Amino acid sequence: MNNKRQLFLWIGALVVGAALGMLGLQWINATADFIATIYTRLFRLLAVPTIALAVITTLASFGAQKETGRIFRKTLFYTLSTTFAAAIVGVVLYLLIAPGNLPEELISKGATDVPENLGTLSYSEHFLSVVPDNIVRPFLEGNVLSILLLAFAIGFALTKMPDSEQKAVVVKGIQGLQELLFTLIRGLIWTLPLGIVAFSAQLTAQVSGGMAMDSIGRYVAVIIGGNMVQFFVVLPLFLLSRGINPLKTLSQMMPAVLMALFTKSSAATLPVTMQSAEQRMGVSPRVSRFVLPICTTINMNGCAAFILVTSLWLMQNGGIIPSPCGGGWEGAWQTILLWVFLSVFSAVGNAGVPMGCYFLTLSLAAGTGTPIGIMGIILPIYTIIDMIETAENVWSDSCVCAMTNKDC
Repeated sequence: MNNKRQLFLWIGALVVGAALGMLGLQWINATADFIATIYTRLFRLLAVPTIALAVITTLASFGAQKETGRIFRKTLFYTLSTTFAAAIVGVVLYLLIAPGNLPEELISKGATDVPENLGTLSYSEHFLSVVPDNIVRPFLEGNVLSILLLAFAIGFALTKMPDSEQKAVVVKGIQGLQELLFTLIRGLIWTLPLGIVAFSAQLTAQVSGGMAMDSIGRYVAVIIGGNMVQFFVVLPLFLLSRGINPLKTLSQMMPAVLMALFTKSSAATLPVTMQSAEQRMGVSPRVSRFVLPICTTINMNGCAAFILVTSLWLMQNGGIIPSPCGGGWEGAWQTILLWVFLSVFSAVGNAGVPMGCYFLTLSLAAGTGTPIGIMGIILPIYTIIDMIETAENVWSDSCVCAMTNKDC
C-alpha cells in the first residue's frame, strides 16, 4: 500500500508540474529550473559514494565466494545481450525509415553549435581518462568508471586480506557509511514529489518552447522508435524468457524510470533505482547493491543505439556509405557490422551523466572525417532524446538486475 501511495503521489506531482509548465509564466519556469537543479545536484552527490560503497561492501562480504563471480558473469552477459539487441534494432529501423541527407548549408550552419574544443577530444583519451592517477580526482570529477575501478580494486583487496581486527574495523566502517548513505537517500526520496513537480514543469516549458522538434524527423524517428521498441518489446521479451512478468516489473521500477526521464542521468538515478529494486521489486540487497552500480556504468542500451544510428547518418552525409533509399548499400555491410561492435563497446565505456553519449559520439566522429556540423543540428533536440535514452537505460538496468536475481 505504501508503494502504491508513493507511485500515485509521484504521478500526481508529474501532472501538477506539467500543468504549471504549460502556463508559460517566466517566474514559474525559473523556480522549476532552480528546484530541479538542486535535486539533480543532491542525487549526483549521493550517487557517487553509493556506487563505490555498494561495490566495496558486496565484494568485501562475498568476494571470495563462487556466487559473486556467477552474479558478475550473469550481469555482464545480460548487459552485452541487451546492448547488442538495442544496436541491431537501431540498424533495422535505419534501413526501414531511411533518413536522407541534409543540405550542405544546413550542415555548415550547425557547425557553429559544435563545441570548439572538439579537436582536443580523442577516443583513446576518453578511455585513458578512465584509469585514475589520483584516488581523490575521480570523486571530484564524478568519473563513474574510474570510481567503479577503484571500488573493485578496494573490494578485491579486502577479500585477499587475512581475517584480522584491522580488516573487521575497515569493513564495519564502510558498512556503517553505507547505512548512513541509505538513510540520507530515504530522506531525499521522501521529499522527491516537490522535485518531480519542478522536473515536469521544466520539461513542459522546454517542449512548448520548441526545443523538441526540428526538420530532421526521419533521423529522430529512428532514434526514438528504436528506444521505444527496445523499451516495450525487446526488454520485456528478455524478462519473459526468464519467467518474469514485465508489466509487474515495470510497475515496481516506475519511480526509477520516471526519475531517469527527468534527471537525464542514470548515475544520479541510482539511489532511487536501488531503493525501488529492493523495496518494491524484492531483489536481494546482495544482488542489487552489486549489479545496479555496475549496470549504471556499463549498461547503456540507449547510448549504443544513438552512437550507431548517428554515426551511420554522419557517414551517409559524408559520402562514406550510401543512403538506404538509394542503391549500393549492400557493399556497406562490413562497415555497418564494424560500427555495431564499436557502438556497443563505446556505450559500455560511457559515463552515466547528462549528454555523455552526445560527446562520446562527437569524439568518435572527430576521427572519421564525417560532417560533424550535423551534431550541432542535433543539439537542440538532444534534450528529449537524452531523456528517453536514460529512461531506457535505467529500465534495462532494472531488467538485468531482475534476471540476475532470478538466476542467482
